[in-house]
Amino acid sequence: MAEGERTAGRRSAAWGAGLLLLSVSVVVGYRAADSDGFTPVPQLLAFLPWLLAPAGAALLLAALARWRLGLVWGVAVLGALAWYTEPYGKVGSPGGRAVAELQVMTANVQFGQGADALVDAIRRYRPDIVFVQECEYTCSATLEDAFYGGGSAREGKGKGKGESEDAGAGGVVYPYRKAVEGRGSEGSLILSSRRLAPADGVTGTMGMPGATADVAGHRVRLQLAHPMPPLPRQLDAWRRELGALHAYAAAGTSMPTIIAGDFNASQDHAAFRRILDTGLYDGARLAGEARTPTWPARTAPALGAQIDHVLVSQDFAAHRARFVDLAGTDHRAVIVDLALHARD
Repeated sequence: MAEGERTAGRRSAAWGAGLLLLSVSVVVGYRAADSDGFTPVPQLLAFLPWLLAPAGAALLLAALARWRLGLVWGVAVLGALAWYTEPYGKVGSPGGRAVAELQVMTANVQFGQGADALVDAIRRYRPDIVFVQECEYTCSATLEDAFYGGGSAREGKGKGKGESEDAGAGGVVYPYRKAVEGRGSEGSLILSSRRLAPADGVTGTMGMPGATADVAGHRVRLQLAHPMPPLPRQLDAWRRELGALHAYAAAGTSMPTIIAGDFNASQDHAAFRRILDTGLYDGARLAGEARTPTWPARTAPALGAQIDHVLVSQDFAAHRARFVDLAGTDHRAVIVDLALHARD
């Protein structure tokens, strides 16, 4: 190869390295600044750990180009990515004695298309409380037929005296529920084997019902999360609705709290980290699964982002997290085994 060709090849490699490093550096810079920035930064932040691949490619190109500044730049970017890939925030152990075991599931069934698969998963795992997003009218009816014994238990009410506890196919019954009925992605509901009392949910474009559960005599706040996704023309709504969830979390630190659902955000989004900063923990992280992807299901777990979460107050310990593939939806269901501890 002639000297001119080698020089041109190195120049091209240096340009390629520079473009890759610049793109990744912008995203990392917003992460370091604790900001979600503007499109396409919020969308790329969801996949922050996977930016190690283009950063590594840039470092290789810089080496081929013998570009010293690029090598230093590449090492710095890789170091920052490795740092931010670590789970966010502190974790702790709840004080007091354990008073109840509680299994919580959250599932986005994508416009109700995953409802049948969710029914099978509920019968298999038998969670105590189920948070269901994008459960439109047909999905809601499917869950009622499967678990309410043909309508024997309606919203906000338990079974009447003398009604069978074996109602619902497969011996699984959820006598209590809180729902926001709607079409498409607007419908959402909470199913519970524990008694529910009405509570105001968080207002959003899509349904986000709330309730208060009786768990072994202890009141536990429940809130379903389903803010708008961070699409280019919906960033203001996304930030506003995550902010509403932050306000809900911050206003209830005196009571055990569970917020679960499709947050359309990962730990690399500043708006989501602010929710955690109210004192909540991510159940998956407590169980050692902080980076296990939940979306898109088609590429998870090899590639994806964890945007479905079970957040809990410091009253809970988490012993196990499972991620369940459901046919018909682009999200994996998340199941977390919790223990509620009494406050001293």
